[in-house]
Amino acid sequence: MANTVTLMACGDVGPIHEPVDAYAALAKPVLAAADIRFAQVERVYSERGAFQVHSGGAHSRVKPHMASVFTECGFDVVSLASNHAMDWGEDALLDTVALFRGKGFHVIGAGRNLKEARTPAIIEKNGMKTAFLAYCSILQAGYAARPDRAGIAPMRAHTYYEAFDYQAGVPPRVVTVPYEEDLAGMVEDIKRAKSLADNVVVSLHWGIHYIPRMIADYQVTVANAVFDAGAGLILGHHAHTPKAVGVHQGKVCFYSLSNFIMSSTAKTPEKAAAFEKRYGVVLDADYPHLSYGADAKRSLIAKAVLARDGVRRVSFLPVLIDKALRPEVLRQGDERFDEAVRFMDWVSEDFEHRFTVEGDEVVVTVS
Repeated sequence: MANTVTLMACGDVGPIHEPVDAYAALAKPVLAAADIRFAQVERVYSERGAFQVHSGGAHSRVKPHMASVFTECGFDVVSLASNHAMDWGEDALLDTVALFRGKGFHVIGAGRNLKEARTPAIIEKNGMKTAFLAYCSILQAGYAARPDRAGIAPMRAHTYYEAFDYQAGVPPRVVTVPYEEDLAGMVEDIKRAKSLADNVVVSLHWGIHYIPRMIADYQVTVANAVFDAGAGLILGHHAHTPKAVGVHQGKVCFYSLSNFIMSSTAKTPEKAAAFEKRYGVVLDADYPHLSYGADAKRSLIAKAVLARDGVRRVSFLPVLIDKALRPEVLRQGDERFDEAVRFMDWVSEDFEHRFTVEGDEVVVTVS
């Protein structure tokens, strides 16, 4: 469209198995059609740092040359605001920031201090400015950036357990509430970014992983605050499965874009059994290196057409990750496309939404 910018956004990227450049083969031509491409960085790329004993696993640091997968896909802006970004401490994080900036990427969500982590990337295309901000809700102690310390832009949440029945043994209701200071800081950032750009896009690494339909209370609170502050689109990730697409105040929140290009270590039978019992999901034996649950192979690319007066159109492209862990963009007429649309409608049932298939896209509007 004339006088518009087309954004395509993907979820978690960070394979640990080589060759990394082969993963982009099927999706690269589709991504090439966008003016701006976004991805979430799920690893750190460094040979420095000290492994943090309370982190999510040693696999979160990989060799710097493996970041070539982001170049291969043609991404322009990347978020480093993830739960693994500080697994190897400040040195590995800052190496990753420097690596991506050295390759020409706009980096958001992390930095040498809190101010840098909360600074937007502003990309000018077709005479329009689009601001990107990124935050993480899944942070170990010490991972959040501080005024004088490197880390991640935080959007944390408190968790409370509320009894709702007098009988012993009945599970409590889980209540989650955003940190007031993090929420206020994010709102301030969005308002400032909106004064500098035509549109603001917010990336959030948040929520509950592996379980497709489960959305935490704080996510809805944060989503409404994001839109109240003036942002036009939310790109969520972390869950390793697609989650709801919800329309709030006429604006679209992708609660989870799922994996895009990821790989993981295979689970032993004992760990697989424990995983399935804990999360109530099953693993797919055909995907031993995508061991996040059977729905981890489902994905989507968010697509938005941005204009000076706001987000003009939002849609998504259904994606299925093949056994070589390559994301394949599905086409209308393929029964896998239809099944993917049904799945997304199912995970979005609790949220305002209407999906309309137009060509190979699923357009999101108010129901």
